[in-house]
Amino acid sequence: MPEVFSSLPVGIIGIIIAIILIVAIILSMWKKIPQDKAAVVTGLKKRVITGGGGIVIPLFERMDTISLESMKLDVKTNGAMTSQGVPINTDGVAVIKVRNDRNSILAAIEQFNAAKEAQTVQTISDVSREVLEGKLREIISKLTVEEIYNDRESFGSKVHEVAGTDLAEMGLEIKTLTIKDISDNNGYLKAMGEARIAEVKKNAQIAVAEANKETQIKTSEAQRLGETASIEAQTAIAEANKIKNIKQLNFEKEQFTAKAESDAAYNIQQNITQKTITDTQMDAEVLKQQRLRDVEAEKIQISIVAEQKNIELAEKKAARKEKELLETIVKPAEAHKAKEQLDAEALKYKEIADAQARAEAVRLSALAEAEKTKIQGLAEAEVIRQKGLAEAEAIKMQGLAEAEAMEKKAEAYAKYTDAGKMEMLVQVLPDIAKSVAEPMSRIEKIIVMDGGGDSQGATNVARTVASTMATVMESVKEMTGFDLTDAMKAHTYDAVVNKNVNLDMKHVGGPFLESPTPTTSKVE
Repeated sequence: MPEVFSSLPVGIIGIIIAIILIVAIILSMWKKIPQDKAAVVTGLKKRVITGGGGIVIPLFERMDTISLESMKLDVKTNGAMTSQGVPINTDGVAVIKVRNDRNSILAAIEQFNAAKEAQTVQTISDVSREVLEGKLREIISKLTVEEIYNDRESFGSKVHEVAGTDLAEMGLEIKTLTIKDISDNNGYLKAMGEARIAEVKKNAQIAVAEANKETQIKTSEAQRLGETASIEAQTAIAEANKIKNIKQLNFEKEQFTAKAESDAAYNIQQNITQKTITDTQMDAEVLKQQRLRDVEAEKIQISIVAEQKNIELAEKKAARKEKELLETIVKPAEAHKAKEQLDAEALKYKEIADAQARAEAVRLSALAEAEKTKIQGLAEAEVIRQKGLAEAEAIKMQGLAEAEAMEKKAEAYAKYTDAGKMEMLVQVLPDIAKSVAEPMSRIEKIIVMDGGGDSQGATNVARTVASTMATVMESVKEMTGFDLTDAMKAHTYDAVVNKNVNLDMKHVGGPFLESPTPTTSKVE
C-alpha cells in the first residue's frame, strides 16, 4: 500500500484524502429518523423529517425530535356539577398523539419541545389531560345526570368533539375517549339505580305476569283447540259411524228388499204357475164343455135336419094327399080343409125350427156374454193378483166357478124342451105335496064315521087328498102359468096322434128360458 501511494504524485494523493474527508464529514452529518418519531431541522432551512433521514449541518442547523407514538391518559373529574347541580365523578381513558403532518409536527414542537424527548412527552400528556378534564367538566355542566349516565357514548362523543378542536391547534389528535365510570358521593346514582331497579323489577314482575297471563291464555287456547279438535274428531268418528250405520241399514234394507222381492217374485211366479195350472184346467174344462156343447149343437142340428126332413116329408105327403084328393075329387071342401091343415102343420114345424134357431142364438149370445164376463173377470183377477190380494183371487175364482155353474145351468135350461120342463116340475111335485101334506102328517089319527048308505066316509078322505093335490096344481098354474094337467095330457097317445090338446108353455116362469111352443088345434 505505501508503495502505491509512493508512486502517485502528491497532488493526486491530496485529492483523494480530501474526498475521503468530505465523505466522512457528510456521513457524520447524516441523521436517521425512526418511524415513530419526527425531526424538525431549523437553521439554514426549516424542514420536517419523518420515517427517513437527512443531513444536518453542525453549527448551522439544529434538529429537534418529537415522538409520534400514542399516549394513554387517565382523565378524571371529581365533584363536577351537572346542569341539575348534582356533583358527580367521572373516570375515563383517552388516547392522544401528535398528528403526522408537517404543520401539526411544527405546532407540537413549537408548544411542547423540551431539552429531552421524554420531558416533551410528559408535557404533552399533562397539557392534554388538563384540556380533556376541563372540556369534560364543561360538557357535564350542560347535561343532566340521567343524560350522562344513560348515554355515555353520546357524552363521550361531545367531549371528543369539543376537546379535539383545541388539541388540534396544538398539533394533537384524540384517537379515543372512553368514559369508564360515573359516580357521585351523595348517593344520587344509587337512588336512581334503585328507582330504576324497582322499575325494572316492576316491569319484570309485570312482564312475568304478562308472560304468565300469555302462557295461561295460550294454555287455555291450546286446551280449547285440543278440546275442539277432540270434539271434531269425536264428531267425525260419530259421523263416520252414522254413515257406516246408514250404509249398514241400507245394505240390510237392500237385502230385505231383495229377499222380499224374491219372495214376492216367488209367490207371484207360484201364483202365475198355479193360475196357469188353473187356467189350463179351466181351459180343459171349457174345451170339454165346448165339446159337449158342440156335440149337443150337432145333436140339435141333426134334430133340426130331421125335423126339416119330417117337414119335407109332411109337405110331400100333403102334396101327394092333395093330389089324390084332387085326382079323386072326393069331398073338395074337406080336401081344401085338409090342405089348410097340412099348411098349418108345415107352418108349425117351421115355427118350431125358427124357435129352436132363436133359442140357439140366445144360448150362443149368452155363452159369448159369459165368456166376455169370464175374460173381464180374469183380467181384473190378474190385476188384483198383481197387487197381492190373494183373497180377491179366491173371490174371483169363486165368482168364475159360480158364473161357470150359472152358465152351465143356463145352457142346460136353454136345451130343455117342454118335456124337460115338465120333468123338473114333476121332480118338485113331491116336495110340494110333502109341504101340503105336512099339516096332515101331524094328525095322529082320523076317525071315519060312516052312517051307511051312500055316505062314503072313507072315500071322502081320499077325495080330500085328491082335492088338495088339485088345489096345489091349480096354485102352480097360477104362480108359474104352467098347467101340469095339460102338460101330462099333451104327451098322451091321443094328444100326439090327434093333436087335440092345447099346451101353452110361454108363460112358464122360474129359471126356464122362454121357448115359445105353437098352439095346436084339432083337425076336423
